[in-house]
Amino acid sequence: MFLTSSSLDLVSSFVEGLSSEFSIKDLGPVHHFLGVEIQSHFDSLHLSQSHYAHTILEQSHILHCQPMPTTLEACSTIEKDSTPVSDPSHFRGIIGALQYLNLTHPDLFYNVNYVSQFMNSPTMAHLKIIHQILRNLKETTHFGLYLRSNTSFDLSVFSDTDWAGCPTTRHSSYCTFLGSNIFSSCAKKQQIVSRPSTKAEY
Repeated sequence: MFLTSSSLDLVSSFVEGLSSEFSIKDLGPVHHFLGVEIQSHFDSLHLSQSHYAHTILEQSHILHCQPMPTTLEACSTIEKDSTPVSDPSHFRGIIGALQYLNLTHPDLFYNVNYVSQFMNSPTMAHLKIIHQILRNLKETTHFGLYLRSNTSFDLSVFSDTDWAGCPTTRHSSYCTFLGSNIFSSCAKKQQIVSRPSTKAEY
């Protein structure tokens, strides 16, 4: 259980109340929680998954590869290599691990959601995209999220300028900030009408 509050006295009294009813052990200030590394500063928290990212690279045998500074372009086209992947379960395992990594790596959000559409029948072209994502991950394992306490309460939402503009996936994404802290993000396919029908309506 992870307890937090703006008042240390409130946390202490709550822990005392729990300890009177249950057998508990206070582990002190948080530093790891569900695989997320938490570094506490005076007015902020830094959340990262560098150790988890390192484990993904190690299990994928890409730990010693050449890092890649960028990942996929938005609306990138897939090479036409339809050779099936020899071990689809390995492909799906990497996708699942990368999806959990999205907690502190929103920079990979689009790429991971894009390639996860092909988990049913992955090909070598899809595996190549996964390798590009992993090579970029090696460059950015230290990335994370900063949550600051001294921020405003202004609510801001950022979205794609061309909502659902990808011709392949009709993909769009958005992220929501409270002050300078991101607390919600989404990347998904949109409900659409086929283009011929849309043209007929016009």
